[in-house]
Amino acid sequence: MQSNAAGNINDGRPEGAVYVFELPVRVWHVTHALSIVVLAVTGYLIANPLPSLDGEASEHFLMGNLRLVHLVAAYVFSVGFAVRLYWAIVGNKYARELFVLNVWSKAWWRDLFEEIKYYLFIRRDAPPVLGHNALAQAAMWVFNVVLGLFMIVTGFALHGEALGLGSWADIGFGWVIPLLGGSQSVRMWHLLGMWLFIVFSIIHIYMAWRAELMGPQTSIRTIVDGWRVPRSKE
Repeated sequence: MQSNAAGNINDGRPEGAVYVFELPVRVWHVTHALSIVVLAVTGYLIANPLPSLDGEASEHFLMGNLRLVHLVAAYVFSVGFAVRLYWAIVGNKYARELFVLNVWSKAWWRDLFEEIKYYLFIRRDAPPVLGHNALAQAAMWVFNVVLGLFMIVTGFALHGEALGLGSWADIGFGWVIPLLGGSQSVRMWHLLGMWLFIVFSIIHIYMAWRAELMGPQTSIRTIVDGWRVPRSKE
């Protein structure tokens, strides 16, 4: 039986390497990131429209095209979320870490506080973890799962207003509008969610690169090829 350990002669990887992120997870990571970029740019322009264009209004459809691109990216984001949830069920144990926090485990909480100490420069070395460390897992659960669902629900609630009463979006998500205090309140909450995504993305990129450059094992390269490879201690 062929093992995932990298000491396997056939794959040529160093001893101790483990196949962590399967291909569907890596593809989702890329599409998820790209969709957030498109949603953030178009969402900002929708909330802060560009100055009026010269000439006849009928010759321009800039804002309409921006809303169309925003909607397409929203579909990509939402379908990707559903596929990622499915893969958490059928994939390996690391695929479930995004959705399931081991808060009942003392070891998980210990790892969380050790990671916090590491990023506060209180601890010199990061504790080695095969999948996501507890801090990254908690952050991604809050921002990718909870915030992601919130953005899907509020976004399609607003889309339901554009489609009209009785549309699929109105039937499925129209209840969000009165729950959050009206259409304008939903727009402001949706816009706040966009800024939270931007802030999280900046922090996430910093932490990933720091782990790649200074951690005891690969980080950025792991999401590229799926293998977590320990660094040489020499």
